[in-house]
Amino acid sequence: MRDYVVLIFLAGCIYAALKKPWLGVLSLAVFSYLNPHAYAWGFVRSLPVYYVLFLVVAFRTFTAKDKDSIPKDWRITVFIILWIYFAITSTQAYFPDIAWQRFWLVTKIYLPFFFTLVLINTRFKLYCLVVTIAASIGIVAVKGGLFAILHGFSARVYGPPATQFEENNAFAVAMLICIPLLLIWQRETRNSLFKRGILLAIPIIYAASLSSWSRGALITMSVLTLMLILNSKHKFLAIPLVLVGAFLVKDYLPQEWFGRMHTLETYQEDSSAMSRIEAWIDGWNHTLEHPFVGAGFEGWKFVTQRDWHSSYVEMFSEHGFIAFGLWLSLIVGTLISMTTLPKKTFRVEGMEWVANYCFMLRASLICYMVGTAFLGLSYWDLLYHLIFIAVLVKKIALEELAVKQKNNLDKPSWATRLYN
Repeated sequence: MRDYVVLIFLAGCIYAALKKPWLGVLSLAVFSYLNPHAYAWGFVRSLPVYYVLFLVVAFRTFTAKDKDSIPKDWRITVFIILWIYFAITSTQAYFPDIAWQRFWLVTKIYLPFFFTLVLINTRFKLYCLVVTIAASIGIVAVKGGLFAILHGFSARVYGPPATQFEENNAFAVAMLICIPLLLIWQRETRNSLFKRGILLAIPIIYAASLSSWSRGALITMSVLTLMLILNSKHKFLAIPLVLVGAFLVKDYLPQEWFGRMHTLETYQEDSSAMSRIEAWIDGWNHTLEHPFVGAGFEGWKFVTQRDWHSSYVEMFSEHGFIAFGLWLSLIVGTLISMTTLPKKTFRVEGMEWVANYCFMLRASLICYMVGTAFLGLSYWDLLYHLIFIAVLVKKIALEELAVKQKNNLDKPSWATRLYN
């Protein structure tokens, strides 16, 4: 039965993409983050449903009349150079066959962003994309949070099976990244039911992240909470709520959970933590010897026989310091852009949305930076979605600002109106 429901849903997405290509971008996001096909029980799980939808969206993108050209933003140029650099390092990889397989997999992750950049060309479409990503991750996160609460936080919460979020640590970070996106939705929607529902969902998602038993997620959660409090207009209300929530939750967390979190202070005695540090040291030393091309995709199998367990180490170890610089510039440059852009629209009537988007996207990116310091997720599509959404926020905001400034210049001054 589930298989047929997924097929019907896929058919609906294909129909929507054929009618309006930008809806295909939203559909791809649903199948990337909600992963409805992962919950099927039969033949649908083995069908290439995402690639079928991808081909439909690709066809409609090239035939669409309402698409824009790719935005003129330095991050897009850097992104393309980074992809080319991956191809170069793959020619020098220790495991060429594995590296090229990984390269084409990463390419499949990167290609749909072209559709996003040319089809999401209005503020409304951008809002719908953010809501789609937030809802897709949020639905699964709330499901995990309810499971955690009902089981007294004794069982770990995992993501959808056979997906990029299946592993508990990755799923925990994805859920925390999702919270600022939900807050964009909550602040921008006029529907009071959605507003209340999102505010109710956020503590449940916090519970799901706690029940992942991820130490990296606990650090990320602390940073996220601090950022949300600093950006809140109701700080004096938010701080007591956070303290009360922490006080209530601690009595329900099992002792084993506290024992695991305690290893953050005694990491020298934890074999898992020490093995990660050893992998980071091995990766750094190897990159010093091969600074331009690294070890290639999946190079950890040769260098250290352990997973990198860090997006930063993964990037410079597999592709060298040049690729690492390009990759890091995308993240840091976007953080800077999201900090400076609201200053340009400050006190401009009707553009309050810019600050909301910028501050929340910045919070999501910082969650990624903190959370993936302990996870090898350099090629995660969620990261690049955040970066390109930030590109579109800047493009749409500056276009809207230019129109408002032009309209203000075209308005006659008070002296001219008095004279007339």
